[in-house]
Amino acid sequence: MIAPPRGWVNLVADLLSARTARRLRRPDPGHGAQRRAFGSLINRMAATAFGRAAGIEAGLRYETFRTRVAPRTYEAFAPYIERMKHGESDVLWPGRCAFFAVSSGTTTGRTKYLPVTGDMLAHLRKAGLDSLLYYTARVGHTGVLRGRHLFLGGSTALSRLEEAKSNPVYAGDLSGIAALNLPAWAEKHLYEPGSTIAQMDDWPAKLAAIAERTLHRDITLLAGIPSWVLILAEVLRAHAAHERTAVPHLKALWPNLECLMHGGVPIAPFADELRAALGPGINFHEVYPASEGFIAAQDADAPRGLRLMTAAGLYFEFLPMTAFDQDNLANLGARVVPLEGVHTGVDYALLLTTPAGLCRYVLGDVVRFLSTDVPRLIYVGRTSLQLSAFGEHVIEKELTDALLAVCQRHGWVITNFHVAPVFAGTLTGQKRGGHEWWIELRVPTMETPTANVISPELDAELRRRNDDYEAKRKGLGLEPPVVRLVMPGVFEQWMKKDGRWGGQNKMPRCRSDRLVADQLAELSRFYIETRPPFIVRPG
Repeated sequence: MIAPPRGWVNLVADLLSARTARRLRRPDPGHGAQRRAFGSLINRMAATAFGRAAGIEAGLRYETFRTRVAPRTYEAFAPYIERMKHGESDVLWPGRCAFFAVSSGTTTGRTKYLPVTGDMLAHLRKAGLDSLLYYTARVGHTGVLRGRHLFLGGSTALSRLEEAKSNPVYAGDLSGIAALNLPAWAEKHLYEPGSTIAQMDDWPAKLAAIAERTLHRDITLLAGIPSWVLILAEVLRAHAAHERTAVPHLKALWPNLECLMHGGVPIAPFADELRAALGPGINFHEVYPASEGFIAAQDADAPRGLRLMTAAGLYFEFLPMTAFDQDNLANLGARVVPLEGVHTGVDYALLLTTPAGLCRYVLGDVVRFLSTDVPRLIYVGRTSLQLSAFGEHVIEKELTDALLAVCQRHGWVITNFHVAPVFAGTLTGQKRGGHEWWIELRVPTMETPTANVISPELDAELRRRNDDYEAKRKGLGLEPPVVRLVMPGVFEQWMKKDGRWGGQNKMPRCRSDRLVADQLAELSRFYIETRPPFIVRPG
């Protein structure tokens, strides 16, 4: 397809942004859009092998669907996905599927292959454009669409799956699949770092190539996971220093840079460092994508949460976490509520029905609504990634917020962290269980952090945020937290060893077992034995 000229793109962008701004100003709970999405998805699924097995019929009413079709995890869909990988048609979705997004997530080490159908690609394109228009509507102009957009995504070099003999089937990172299927106008006028660099999967080499290519380009938007954006900023400044005097931030390289689009991890621990690295006047724009679909995007000030993308082709359902039991999902269908049944301040496990054929799919994310007249929510953690080995029910958001509060008081910067249980008897003199924090910090002030300072402050912050934790500590059911300050590079080594080194990967923040913590302990011992003693130094 031939791409239209830049002037036409600018004109259409202005019209679409104005229309989006008008739509967003109207209070809309999204119920009508969700009912239409449900009807469309169900009618398509009725003609599939899964649909017939699940009792899905064209025109099925939601109340019947709710009690007839059980919520499912990836494992329940895996046999159907294997059939699709072999080239079989009409399995989860009408027709054959040519692409599969590979994802290991943060909950288990098992590799997941998630179907990316043609209709799923259409959803991703619509949701991606809408998320940009949410931004232009929010700031009141379309300047960000006048320049180029640099995406720190996964490799576009896909692997051909051997299972499919007659029809080619490919697998890879979802961001890479999406980049290969961009509209012609976006690929020509917006997309960076270009097709050749996008294929690279060696991240140090890829970052160097990105810096070389984009150093003198008109970049208006940068998109990526915060920790990788910071690494890219260092590489860009180093490249700039070889050509001219040192630059203080990326705004000095790219004068029209105005937006950082981020998602995947909470930005708060990185916010101050990002502002320093990017420069003055850069807007943060948060999106909520997953390998299974595009869920929400920012349409207002950050404290108001992210607007659920109700009209982008996904159907959303919500299971209160008070009822969530992963081992009993087959009996929980009637406890799930649609969007019109949610309440603010309640934690829900998020379920998706998608144009890839996933139906009542338990994503593994926990969300909380801040408003329902306009459906805005926040991500609060994972259904399986929480600390509850002792009944304390501490979620990822509470851990992140507690550590951030401590670090902000002292001027410390969080590089990475992980929290795990410590069981009674595993430490000398310990009679009860507790939490073990593995923390890597950068210290830009003259104050050196010590574990005996951090531990009581973390304890106090968590007691303030979580009533169950407070009750366990007050009743002496939990020991005070143990803090391990690790050498720089330990988390990087863990991610490389676990196959998570790359722009779309993130660190699991907590588990109710010691799988990650014990691996960090081994790496820490290696570092202590092979490197000079670890001293936390300012700067």
